[in-house]
Amino acid sequence: MKYYLAIDIGASSGRHMLSWIEDGKMRLQEVYRFYNGMDQVDGHLCWDVGRLFAEIVAGMKECKKIGKIPTSMGIDTWAVDYVLLDDKDQVLGNTYAYRDSRTDGMDALVYEKIPQEDLYARTGIQKQIFNSIYQLMAHKTQEAELLGKAKTFLMIPDYFHFLLTGVKKQEYTNASTTQLVNAKTNDWDYDLIAKLGYPRDIFLPIETPGTEVGHLSRTIQDQVGFDCSVVLPATHDTGAAVMAVPSLSDDTLYISSGTWSLMGTELKTANCSPDSMACNFTNEGGYDHRYRYLKNIMGLWMIQSVRKELSPDEGFGSICEHAATETITSIVDANDDRFLAPQNMTAEVQAACRESGQKVPEGIYQVAAVIYNSLAKCYADTVREIEKIEHVTYPCINIVGGGANAAYLNELTAKATGKTVYAGPTEATAIGNIMAQMIAAGELQDLAEARKCVFHSFEIKEEKGC
Repeated sequence: MKYYLAIDIGASSGRHMLSWIEDGKMRLQEVYRFYNGMDQVDGHLCWDVGRLFAEIVAGMKECKKIGKIPTSMGIDTWAVDYVLLDDKDQVLGNTYAYRDSRTDGMDALVYEKIPQEDLYARTGIQKQIFNSIYQLMAHKTQEAELLGKAKTFLMIPDYFHFLLTGVKKQEYTNASTTQLVNAKTNDWDYDLIAKLGYPRDIFLPIETPGTEVGHLSRTIQDQVGFDCSVVLPATHDTGAAVMAVPSLSDDTLYISSGTWSLMGTELKTANCSPDSMACNFTNEGGYDHRYRYLKNIMGLWMIQSVRKELSPDEGFGSICEHAATETITSIVDANDDRFLAPQNMTAEVQAACRESGQKVPEGIYQVAAVIYNSLAKCYADTVREIEKIEHVTYPCINIVGGGANAAYLNELTAKATGKTVYAGPTEATAIGNIMAQMIAAGELQDLAEARKCVFHSFEIKEEKGC
């Protein structure tokens, strides 16, 4: 039996998922789970990459304990965040988190060097103030000495792969989220990098998912008790999740539903048009140089936040079920920046309702109902935008990721969009990570065969639209 290990690290937790093929179906086993979260360091929101790597190693030891040694492994995380390494491969300064406010105003400095319209035409990437391009401008203006000492720029999962193998490789899907990759060449836009005054030499050649990074270093082998190959998955968790969308149609809408809701379709050619920019769509790199044409929507971050504030011991399933019984009809703009990192999400949702003259929700279930209804409206608006821009009518929506379990939200989405909703698999990110490894190993022939395998391996729930 060949085992494959996906280490999927999100903003709130990480897990080690083993997978194998049995009777023609993919099997999954969670072997380790750990907490993640942003820390306050010197007034900034940061990631503790040292602690996260210790958790990576700890979970690999669990594979050894249960006697299931992976043939290969790969790590995916969220996008845009990075480390800078010095000439001794040590991390320079803090590893900042995307919700940190240090990027405030950095967009104006970037646009002094290149107009926003030209930037979108080159990269096709949606403007979000936390994109790496603005984070690097914050480094340049606030910590110029550190940026000057930098010898290597690595996205978070690329850094972890380096710690495992001693080999540095820059993966494509995550690199594309920096807003520094040219949408036509699928390579660093070195002219853009020069315009912005970022050091060219810190950016490594871009590699595609399925590329072998190397084998575990001797030090790591001694710690975990085995050796295996490290293979690049789609290291951006959304890129991995979209791989696991169980559809063989080219005309498929998806929502990768988790902390963020990433809603869109796959394109073979990036859409960098002014209309696309006006609607704030992004062309993130996908597997096999497909483009994930999507919009970032605030997503279940809002639910996660109010749960933490009002009912931290209650499960998301229970919250969702109780919210379904509420009759409140208030709606907020789920994509408003006010919900990105508020001091108190509950108070922010209530304030938005009060300011717009709507009923103010009270208690977690009413607040949750407002959020679920607001997300469904946002999904419906996004469907209409995509169909208008792409001149395609989509018959259905595939929802993958943890949010696929939110039955009430799926029902609202089907009603709001008029589309049939297919929900599942819930472990899409880990599955997509493993798919890239299995294709690289020859266990699955290509993406089409892998998606077919996913469809037959995991439960997919159907919710009819109106």
